Formats: sequence, structure tokens, C-alpha cells
Amino acid sequence: MSDLTMKLAETVMRVGVRTSYGDPIDVDGTTLIPVACTSFGFGAGEGGGDLEDAKGEGSGGGGGGMAVPVGAYVTRDGVTRFEPNIVSLLAVGVPFVWVAGRALARIIRALKK
Repeated sequence: MSDLTMKLAETVMRVGVRTSYGDPIDVDGTTLIPVACTSFGFGAGEGGGDLEDAKGEGSGGGGGGMAVPVGAYVTRDGVTRFEPNIVSLLAVGVPFVWVAGRALARIIRALKK
């Protein structure tokens, strides 16, 4: 089991920044470097044991991952700037605005009493 954990840790350390920043792409004299917000998780397991109630064998598993494209660094005429992905910002922003609005409404209601 510790072998599996060490292999997963080595893989995660090797991935690093490459999961968030893509390879540069040249299009008609413009260089694009895609940027994403990434996260991933793993799991593990084991079985057996000497407990009185522990009978049978165990197992384990895990995994998971997510990537949200947030924009790109664009270089034109020697000037680099970040250009956000509007669709991703809206997808993330709408729930945030809804939660903030609900919280603000509750605060105002509590202050009126």
C-alpha cells in the first residue's frame, strides 16, 4: 500500500504547473498560453486486520479531477495580457452572486429587527 501512495505522490509532483498552463500556441503571429483552474484527488484502501469483527478482505480505490478553462495569456506585438474566458467567469460568478445576494438579504433582514 505504501508503494501505491508513493507512486501517486511522485505523479502529482511531476504534473505541477503543466496542469494549469497549456503549451504556447502560435496563431498568425499571436502567441496564446491557455490557463485553467485544475484540481484532482486520489484515494487508497487496504483490508484485513486482527479485529474480532474484521472478516473478509478489503479493497480501495479513488480518483477524480476537474479543469475549468479561465482564459489565456495572449501576446500580440510584444505586449502580453490576460484575456479571461467569459463563459467560465459567468458559470462561476452566477452562483457566487446568488449566494452573496441571499446572505446580504438575510443580513439586512436581521438588522431591521
